Amino acid sequence: MAEGDDQERTEQPSEKRLKEAREKGEIPRSRDLSGALVVLAGVAALLSGSERAMSHARTIYHLGLDYSREALFSDALPGRVLSMAVHEALMLFMPVALATLLATFAGPMLLGGISFSGQALQPKFEKLDPIKGLGRIFAMRGLVELGKAFLKLLFIGSALALLLRASADELQALGRADVALGVARAMSILGRAALLFGALLAIIGGADALYQKFDHAKRLRMTRQELKDEAKETEGNPELKGRIRQVQFEMSRRRMMEELPKADVIVTNPTHFAVALKYDESGAGAPRVIAKGVDMLAQQIRLVASGHRIPTVEAPPLARALYATTSLGREIPVSLYVAVAQVLAYVYQLKQATARGDEPPPAPQPEVDADLMGPYKL
Repeated sequence: MAEGDDQERTEQPSEKRLKEAREKGEIPRSRDLSGALVVLAGVAALLSGSERAMSHARTIYHLGLDYSREALFSDALPGRVLSMAVHEALMLFMPVALATLLATFAGPMLLGGISFSGQALQPKFEKLDPIKGLGRIFAMRGLVELGKAFLKLLFIGSALALLLRASADELQALGRADVALGVARAMSILGRAALLFGALLAIIGGADALYQKFDHAKRLRMTRQELKDEAKETEGNPELKGRIRQVQFEMSRRRMMEELPKADVIVTNPTHFAVALKYDESGAGAPRVIAKGVDMLAQQIRLVASGHRIPTVEAPPLARALYATTSLGREIPVSLYVAVAQVLAYVYQLKQATARGDEPPPAPQPEVDADLMGPYKL
């Protein structure tokens, strides 16, 4: 089975896929729902303002038939009549126009929202290919649209025919009724037909909206491989990211080993931990950690320190606390000032004793709060 077959597209679309589809203008749309809302809004506006509409229509009718003798011989008559007719026509159709305009935006808002896509406006010359056009007509979506059109015609046409049949007697009586009464009854029948048409179209539109949402989600479904490829594009290749982290770690360790010969003392565990401290004797700041490591890296630090004759002090609690609390290049915390001061004093005394040829002083055993050792407690 091919990778892109619908049978394999079992995964819901990702946020990235949905965003890209929206940028292309591919969002669920239902022409039936939009048409139903426009019809219902127009009918509702007409029915709610029927008396006002009849008044404006009557005024327009009178403008074409009712003139005085003086008005007939006036040069200003055509302009005045036209101006008044336009005004009355605007007042007649304005509520319907506003209602249908709002309904035009309501349809898209109920589904995918309002979206303006520049990509959707770009010309696609492949759609001019007649062979592909025939393929789209006889594709599943084309057949579904054809079936929907046939069902709408059958459903709505049958309902309107039944309505006209039920109003047959009333329609026949219109010819014998007074003109004003006949017009009112005719408008009433027309209003009922329009309302029925809008209601039936709304039912069809609601069903079509559900289908369009389902079809849109189905078309955007993804295969497992597409999800994996997208994750790689978004988050980066895991192997590449691992390689980058490894290179960064090696560069950081190389810089650390280059700084190590400048250390004043190495505090060790003695085998598992090693922390190198550097102290500026000018007194500008506290001692800094310029290198630290565990196990193999700690062993390398001790070897470099031995080659550069850097003093090494075995103080397991202090070594673990320094490793847990202080990052590379940072000054030690205030809570370790006393313990580190004891170590630095010992290093100074050791250098003095070595220079004089005396016995080395006893190594310090600084006390450290166990809470400072983090997961490396004794």
